Amino acid sequence: MSTDDKNRAVAAAILPLVGGAGNITSVAHCMTRLRLGLRDRSLVRDEELKALPAVMGVVEDDTYQIVLGPGTVARVTPEFEALVAEAPAAPAATPSADDLAAQGAAIRAARKARNQTPFKLFLRRIANVFVPLIPALIGCGIIAGLNGLLINLGWLPAVTPALAAIASGFMALIAVFVGFNTAKEFGGTPILGGAVAAIVVFPGVAKVDAFGQTLSSGQGGVLGALGAAVLAVYVEKWCRRWVPESLDVLVTPTLTVLVSGLVTIFGLMFVAGEVSNAIGEFADWLLVHAGAGAGFVLGGLFLPLVMLGLHQALIPIHTTLIEQQGHTVLLPILAMAGAGQVGAAMAVYLRLPRNGSIRRTIKSALPAGFLGVGEPLIYGVSLPLGRPFVTACVGGAFGGGFVGLFSMLGTKVGSTAIGPSGWALFPLLDGDKGLGRTIAVYAGGLLTGYLAGFVATYFWGFGARLLEEFDVDTDTGPETVVAASAGTTPPPGPAPEPGPEPKPAKL
Repeated sequence: MSTDDKNRAVAAAILPLVGGAGNITSVAHCMTRLRLGLRDRSLVRDEELKALPAVMGVVEDDTYQIVLGPGTVARVTPEFEALVAEAPAAPAATPSADDLAAQGAAIRAARKARNQTPFKLFLRRIANVFVPLIPALIGCGIIAGLNGLLINLGWLPAVTPALAAIASGFMALIAVFVGFNTAKEFGGTPILGGAVAAIVVFPGVAKVDAFGQTLSSGQGGVLGALGAAVLAVYVEKWCRRWVPESLDVLVTPTLTVLVSGLVTIFGLMFVAGEVSNAIGEFADWLLVHAGAGAGFVLGGLFLPLVMLGLHQALIPIHTTLIEQQGHTVLLPILAMAGAGQVGAAMAVYLRLPRNGSIRRTIKSALPAGFLGVGEPLIYGVSLPLGRPFVTACVGGAFGGGFVGLFSMLGTKVGSTAIGPSGWALFPLLDGDKGLGRTIAVYAGGLLTGYLAGFVATYFWGFGARLLEEFDVDTDTGPETVVAASAGTTPPPGPAPEPGPEPKPAKL
C-alpha cells in the first residue's frame, strides 16, 4: 500500500467513527492533532476511535481533537477533508436549533482564533490573575450588603462588627492575593509575588517618603500589587539565569524581594496610586456629567467587547473601584447587555411561531439569561441569526442609558463584586441613596433593557428573507437544549429539563 493510500485509509477509518461527513462542521489540524467541529458529539464512538492503530488518543476542547502525531496529521487531514467533500450532500433541512448551535459554535471558534493576538493574550493573562478572586469578592460582597442592611434596620448590633470584619478582611489583603496570582500566571514563584505585593498594604510604609509625599498603606492598591509582582517575576527569572545553582536558594529570593520591593516603595506605589485615583475620579466624573450617554455606549458595546475579548481589560478597573469606593459603578451598566439579550430572545420566540426547535431552545435558555448567563442565547440564538444580536445590543444600550441617567440625577448604582449580572446581581447592589432606591434603579434598567431589546428585535430584527428561512415547521423530535458555551447540542431522547447553567461571562 502506498503512503497516500495508507493516509486515505486512516481518514476513511476515522470518518464513520466521528458520525460521518454530515456530522462535521469544520476540519483543521495543528502539529499533532486533527481538530474537528462536530454537530452532534453523541455520534462519536470514542472507544472504537481510540482503538485504531493510527490514533494515539483524543482530546476534547472547543473542537474534538484526534491525536495522530507529527507528520502523520498533516498528511491525513487533506485526505479527511477530501472524504468529507466527496460525501453526498444531505437533503435540505429546515433550519433548527441544531443548525443555530452549529453556527454558533463555528462563530465562537472563529472568534477565539481571531483573539489569539499578543495584546488579547496579555489581557487574558491579566484576567487570569483576577478571575480566581471572584468567589471571595462575591461572598464578602454579599456579607457586606447583609451587614449594611442589619445596621440600617438596627438589628443584631452585637453581630454587625463581626460581619464587618468578615466582609472587610479579604479586601484589606487583596493586594497579596493579586501578587500571588500574578507571579503564578507570569511564571514566577507565587509566594515571592505575594511577599512583594504585601509591601503595598503593610502599615509601616506610612513612615516612608517618596516623590515628596509620605506613602500610605494600600496606596496603589491592586494595580501596584500587579506591577510589583510582575517586576518580581522578571527579577527572579534574571536571578535563575545568572546566580550559581549552589547559591540560588539563598540569593534568588533575597534579590527578588529586595530589588522589586525597593522599586515598589520608591516608584510603583506612587505611580499606581495616581493611576488608581485617576480611574476613580474619571468614573465619577463620567457618570455625573455624561451618565446617560456613557451608559448608552457602554451598555450597547459590551457584548461586542466580549466577542473581541476586550472586556478583560475592565476587570482590574472594576477591582480598583471596589477597593477604593466599596463598589464598582460600571458593572450594573454593563449588566444591561444581558437584559437586551433576554428581550431579543423573547422577540425571536414570538417572531418564529412555527419553528418549534428554536422556540424550545429559547425556553430552555431564558432562565439562565435572566440570571445573567448569556452564552446559550448569544451563541445558540441571536449571533447565528445576525440581526437579533445587533438589536440585543440596542436593548443593552437603552438599559445602560437608564442606569446612567439616574447617576446624573444623583443616584449611583454599584456592585460590591464582579462576576454575576442580571437578577443574580441584586444581592450585591450598593449605592449612595439607600438600598431601596438602588434596587429600584437597577430593576428599572433591566426592564428597560428587556423592553428595548424586545421592541428592536420584534420590529427590526428580521428581514423577509430571514423569516422565510426560519419561520417554518421543524421536525427535530425531542426538545433541544443548546449548550452553547460548550458548542454542542444534546443527543435525541426524552425532552430534558434545562441542564446545568454555563459559567457567567468574566467581566
